[in-house]
Amino acid sequence: MHNILITGIGSGLGEALAKEYLAEGYQVYAIGRTFPKILDSHPHFFFFPYDLSNTVMIQKTIKDFIMNHTFETVILNAGVLGEINPLNQTDLAQIKTVMELNVWANKELIDVLSTYTNVKQIVGISSGASVNGSKGWGAYSLSKSGLNMLLNLYAKELPDIHFTSLAPGVIRTPMVQHIIDTVDEEEFPSAKKLKRGPIQTPQDAAKRLIEIFPTLFQYESGRFLDVRAIDNDIEIL
Repeated sequence: MHNILITGIGSGLGEALAKEYLAEGYQVYAIGRTFPKILDSHPHFFFFPYDLSNTVMIQKTIKDFIMNHTFETVILNAGVLGEINPLNQTDLAQIKTVMELNVWANKELIDVLSTYTNVKQIVGISSGASVNGSKGWGAYSLSKSGLNMLLNLYAKELPDIHFTSLAPGVIRTPMVQHIIDTVDEEEFPSAKKLKRGPIQTPQDAAKRLIEIFPTLFQYESGRFLDVRAIDNDIEIL
């Protein structure tokens, strides 16, 4: 039975990926702050409760949970949006908080995974915001562009693991719902584009991503890819 590791599975895409993989007969190992109660009794679901923003203790704390396993795919999904504001109105502490989870937690996870497990593929959930430079998305954009480069560098340093930074398209997650409900689309035009464009359900997005993950090996390790460019049927946000 193949093993999958997913971070950030309390809701949205992470939870949907866990459910879909379990339905397909995989064993799912998950790390996150929130336990999805719907998976409580599933015999092939293994959960380790941990706040990944506490990067200092990741390697020491996570090691026993993942040690000596072989993972078909590791999905680095945990992330935080931060506030949508111009950079000159964004406190540096807020940017550091976003970077801690979106970049440095993944650095620590890759280090412990590459030391104590056998991993075939690592996919970091990125965003079109990592390359678009849209007004207001400063902390998030910086963090996701940092994630892209992090995986690009590891692709060269850990050639036995295939790395991809993958933008999954817009998904109806709590993060996206927050943008829809609270962000002024006149002040931040990218929010208007997001609201007017297609929004996937987490379930549909998870099914599509699980189809795509095996095909990523045909691309150079370390690349940033966008699902919408792969599908080639809708405009990239």
